[in-house]
Amino acid sequence: METIKNELSDGLQGKRALVTGGTQGIGQAAVERLTDAGVAVITTARNGEEGSRFVRADIATADGVAKVAQATLAALGGVDIIVHVVGGSTAPAGGFAALDDNEWQRALDVNLLSAVRLDRLLLPTMLAQGFGVIVHVTSIQSRLPLPDATLAYAAAKAALANYSKGLSKEVAPKGIRVVRVSPGWVETEAAVGLVNKLASDAGTDYEGARESLMKSLGGIPIGRPAKPIEVADLIRFLVSERAGSITGTEYIIDGGTVPTV
Repeated sequence: METIKNELSDGLQGKRALVTGGTQGIGQAAVERLTDAGVAVITTARNGEEGSRFVRADIATADGVAKVAQATLAALGGVDIIVHVVGGSTAPAGGFAALDDNEWQRALDVNLLSAVRLDRLLLPTMLAQGFGVIVHVTSIQSRLPLPDATLAYAAAKAALANYSKGLSKEVAPKGIRVVRVSPGWVETEAAVGLVNKLASDAGTDYEGARESLMKSLGGIPIGRPAKPIEVADLIRFLVSERAGSITGTEYIIDGGTVPTV
């Protein structure tokens, strides 16, 4: 029985983690789930009160990434888990013509280069210790882009997925696992705000706007968006020892939205 118990252990107790974007949505849920598992977690976002476990920084900038990396290593003495959640789009509607160079650069800085820069600074610590797990949160838009307002976001997430796969091949022989989590529509606070705005603009209620948005995605077969905690539970599993042979792959959590294999 002791052997079985040991085999089922997730091995997370005492591990050290950095979660970006950890003050809301998927990031906040991931911080909670990892903390519950006994992980010492540092998180970061653009807004919040500085503290022993929170670093206020904009990791869409090289200086912000450097600040977070330095603070993480100083506070934890190293890192075993990195969960890149930060991402999103503030681009205006209007298709390709509305996306100028600034919008494209912003999309790349937030959704691709933030992860590239942070990995580059923190991976040496993982390589020196011979183990670690990196989770890149991508999006189903990397394979199912919505052109009206999030074309640059979708392209940046596709680039992140490609980078993540390539990185996994390089570092897997050195004890580092790299995996991708690809959510569809997740009903975060920001998403609820968007639906409320759509409802107001269309003169309908929340449920009507929610249904309309699901249809714009091609439908969600399970009939609802995912919850942040469901994505966080997947992340917790993937960084645990139970997923020790999983690397270089993508886990889609979208309620069946993507219609292809």
